[in-house]
Amino acid sequence: MSLLTNVMDHSLDEGYAEAAERRKAAGDGGLPKPLRAKLGLAAGLVLAALVVTVGAAQARIAAPVIAKERGELIDRINRETESADKLEKTVDGLRDDVSARQRAALKSGGGGEQADLVGILSGATEVHGPGVKLVVDDAKEADSGGGGNPRETSGFSDTGRVRDRDMQRVVNGLWQSGAEAVAINGQRLTALSAIRAAGDAILVDNKPLVPPYTVLAVGDGKRLSTRFQDSADGLYLHALQQNFGIRTSISVESDLRLPAAPSVIVRTAQPRTEKGTS
Repeated sequence: MSLLTNVMDHSLDEGYAEAAERRKAAGDGGLPKPLRAKLGLAAGLVLAALVVTVGAAQARIAAPVIAKERGELIDRINRETESADKLEKTVDGLRDDVSARQRAALKSGGGGEQADLVGILSGATEVHGPGVKLVVDDAKEADSGGGGNPRETSGFSDTGRVRDRDMQRVVNGLWQSGAEAVAINGQRLTALSAIRAAGDAILVDNKPLVPPYTVLAVGDGKRLSTRFQDSADGLYLHALQQNFGIRTSISVESDLRLPAAPSVIVRTAQPRTEKGTS
């Protein structure tokens, strides 16, 4: 009987009893879970709203300072731009003055027509007359990524881009075919002009040019065109067109105008004197 009485009095295991007591104690001392979750969410929203409000207030306070700094920066840029424009105009004016003095120096001494011829051949004076117009442009599918290597020897490039050595050959071919004056994209060439490369850009006398490259050559138009196309350099250009898609066109023009070279160095040659023998 005592065993049955014990089982009836202690029907719930002691571990379950302790867990029930802890849940009961927690339930008596706290809030229900749904209510606590709602209060936590509300507290989080209030905190977020507080952070946003503080950030907006700080942004409003800093806005006038930022606007002032931005305005000062814009004013400075405008002032520097105006100063650069003035300097550029001054440089252009000085360049024109130097060119005029150079032309005057070439004509001084009573050279007459010979001095005019020297000015034309040296590029110191503007010229006009019949000639040819040659346009050279990159291939339509030219690689713009720089994955192809420039021409390293006498071979062609697989990028479809016109290179500095191509323009060198074109210009030299025109000179050899009888051109009296040559310009590329409005840049007059002289005996001292340099055609070089800087990356993918072609420089003529350190001035970068962009394709298409328009080459104007003053001379006997029909004869100049025929001789150039039949020359080794003309055939080289034709090979670029056929094999690599370089676009070219040549036409005979009745009147071309070429500007004077921007800077021509005037040199005076002196006759060499023989040293006396003893």
